[in-house]
Amino acid sequence: MSVLTGKGPPKTADGVDLGVPEADSWWFAEAGLLPTFSTWSQVTYLHMYLLTVRLRALSSATAFQNYQRYLLEHFSHAAEDKMVIQHNLTARSIRNKYLKDLFLQWRGILAAYDEGLVKGDAVLAGAVWRNLYRGQEDVDWEKVATVVGFMRKAINILGHIEIDEMFGKLDGPKGLWALSRRDLDSLVQKPSRGLSESLAER
Repeated sequence: MSVLTGKGPPKTADGVDLGVPEADSWWFAEAGLLPTFSTWSQVTYLHMYLLTVRLRALSSATAFQNYQRYLLEHFSHAAEDKMVIQHNLTARSIRNKYLKDLFLQWRGILAAYDEGLVKGDAVLAGAVWRNLYRGQEDVDWEKVATVVGFMRKAINILGHIEIDEMFGKLDGPKGLWALSRRDLDSLVQKPSRGLSESLAER
């Protein structure tokens, strides 16, 4: 209704439109994110990335590329709907520009998260901080570590699920995403092995 009355939605300190968070959303309550379009796109990309890691195990490159293309197409349609309905972007040319920017972000996310998976949790945390938390200087690093723990658990669980069963086991209280969020506090509180090692031992 705010859009229709011309008042517009409330905004963050840096001028980003704020939405209304879902009351039970882990991403807002535990991960400390704000309900913005950027948050929605980055959280969706993170889930898409986790699925992409698993889909790379498909027997053929063509099947993997098809699945990845379908994921990106679904994301693009959902993003465009949000632009029209929630942000009143009725000009197709403007929406297309944003969609191109989002595609470039996706390419960057693939590279950044892949590097983090290979090089370790500190590098992965840096990628999460830059993308999900928009490089905020005052970020709560424990929350970043919690998201990294979520990603690692999700990838581990996905590795034990057959690909043809995967999409039916994602949502719900016993779904993959919910299971990946369990007991993250104890995981984050564990001392890092790297803190007790000297640089020479690494």
